[in-house]
Amino acid sequence: MDHTLLGFVILYLVLSIGIGLYAATKVHSAADYITAGRSLPMVVVVAMVFATWFGAETVLGIPATFLDENLGGTISDPFGAALALILFGLFFARPLYRMKLLTLGDFFRQRYNRPVEVVISSAIALSYLGWVSAQVVALGLVFNVLSSGAITQAEGVLIGAAVVLLYTLFGGMWSVALTTLVQMTVIVIGLLWISKLVGDMPAVNGIAPVIEHAAAAGKFAFWPPLEWAAIVTFVAGLLTMGLGSIPQQDVFQRSNSGRTETIAVWGTVIGGSLYFLFAAVPIYLTYSATLVDPAMTAALLEEDAQLVLPTFVKTHLPFYAQIVFYGALLSVIMSTASGTLLAPSVTISENIIKEFMPHHRMSAKQLLWITRGVVVVFALLVVVYSLWSLESETSIHEMVANAYKVTLACAFVPLVAGLYWKRATNAGAGLSIALGLVAWIAAEFIAPDAALPPQFAGLIASALGMLAGSLGMQPRPAPVVPSRS
Repeated sequence: MDHTLLGFVILYLVLSIGIGLYAATKVHSAADYITAGRSLPMVVVVAMVFATWFGAETVLGIPATFLDENLGGTISDPFGAALALILFGLFFARPLYRMKLLTLGDFFRQRYNRPVEVVISSAIALSYLGWVSAQVVALGLVFNVLSSGAITQAEGVLIGAAVVLLYTLFGGMWSVALTTLVQMTVIVIGLLWISKLVGDMPAVNGIAPVIEHAAAAGKFAFWPPLEWAAIVTFVAGLLTMGLGSIPQQDVFQRSNSGRTETIAVWGTVIGGSLYFLFAAVPIYLTYSATLVDPAMTAALLEEDAQLVLPTFVKTHLPFYAQIVFYGALLSVIMSTASGTLLAPSVTISENIIKEFMPHHRMSAKQLLWITRGVVVVFALLVVVYSLWSLESETSIHEMVANAYKVTLACAFVPLVAGLYWKRATNAGAGLSIALGLVAWIAAEFIAPDAALPPQFAGLIASALGMLAGSLGMQPRPAPVVPSRS
């Protein structure tokens, strides 16, 4: 049965690659590759935004954190993640869409200058390393479980990275759009149907008993104790993801691919809202496993809580349900991985490499191939980081939570000030970036476990830098020279 299940999964992977390669036929320029020509309808934008965060973290990481801790432990995701998408749609999508940008880094060049563009684009690209690696590590975990250990997790990482690279490399944003539409359909229908199967089990008997059991076990404890340190940590957990992931290329890219300004705004808001609601489904399934097989759950919690849901499905659900679940799981991981692999690659090529090359010598076709080359290089870096994370036993939740610290510390304030504060200057942006990075890095070394988390210290320093640089370094008016009469 294991080989048959693995065979169906491989067939699904081949289908995804086929869709991605078909999408490559629609790519004729860098604009097609990066934003799908800004031609996508509402349903596709909603699906892509929904898929932005609905990946390995949502299906494996969040439920594992819920089991290990409680609902308050998930403050960064899904609460912070959904907040980021909704805020982006309401306050950032419209003004950015009107600027007709290719990447988010282009905004920093137009609003400030090229040094600001290069530094912030580098920070944005760096932040994706942990996020993409989390998806690839999850693919390795899936292959390991599916093959009953015949494929090691490290080998699964290599297989998963190769598949995602293959269909992202040629189709770009068109691949992300078309594969995501198929994958999101599989996810929503598949997980809802599996939830019904689990709810019909005698040990579960519906949704209400699961909620009651979790409530009795204290799993719905959410708010922190009324202590300064706990409150600050809680708020910082929300804002690291909620604000730090707003200045991100993949969020901008998916929103900016909409056919109209209205689609860009409301596609993002609706997609973010659906993500928050649907994130409850994997939590429900995973907690149901504790009622159906307490012994298995307890054993896996000692080993790795991320294994609870895939192992439960493999050991307690019928074969056809396993096919649907693993198809859905691969869908969420690959849809997130492809978009987040593409985003830093286009940022590096468009806003870093391009800035150091003679512009008159680079055609749109050359930029397209340079971007594809960067996709390959970044994928290799992701594989290296993923294998290292396996050795260091870094969880998927930790990898995702760490991903957006750098953008919170140095990119969020320049973005907000650039859009909504007319007095923001190049000097303010430069000082904001410098102080934010210095404060964040220094705090990581000096007091990583302080009540005020390092990235939050960086955010405060970044805001102060913007104010000081923009207000304190304004050019002085030229002295008035009395005219001679």
